Amino acid sequence: MDFSNLSVEEINKIGKNLYNEEKYKEAIECFLAAANRGLVNSQNNLGICYEYGDGVEKNLVEAVKWYRLAAEQGYADAQTNLGDCYKYGNGVEKNLVEAVKWYRLAAEQGYADAQTNLGDCYKYGNGVEKNLVE
Repeated sequence: MDFSNLSVEEINKIGKNLYNEEKYKEAIECFLAAANRGLVNSQNNLGICYEYGDGVEKNLVEAVKWYRLAAEQGYADAQTNLGDCYKYGNGVEKNLVEAVKWYRLAAEQGYADAQTNLGDCYKYGNGVEKNLVE
C-alpha cells in the first residue's frame, strides 16, 4: 500500500478496520507504517498482533518490544499490556514489581483496566505489600 499521502492516524484507522475484518496481514502493514513513524497506538496494535499471532507468527518478545516503545511514551493501553507481560512472564521474566510499575503509570492516567489490575495487586500482595485499603 502507498501511505505517502496519509497521516499516521489515517493509516492506523485503515489498519484497525482491516484488523476488525480479520485481514491481519494487511492490518500489520498499516500498523508497521504508522508505528515506524512514531504512532503509539500502532505500536501497541503491533504488540497485540505479535502477542496473539494475528497475521504474524506469535512472538511474545516482539510483542514486548512494541508495547515497551508505546509504554515509554506514556500510552496507557500499552503500559497496561506491558504490565500484563511482566505479571505473567510473557516475553519477559515474570516480575510482579515491574508489573505494578506499569499498571501504576497507566492507572494514574485514569485507565480503568490498569486501575483494576493495580487494585488486584494490592488485594493479593502481588508486587506490593498487601493493602486492602489501597
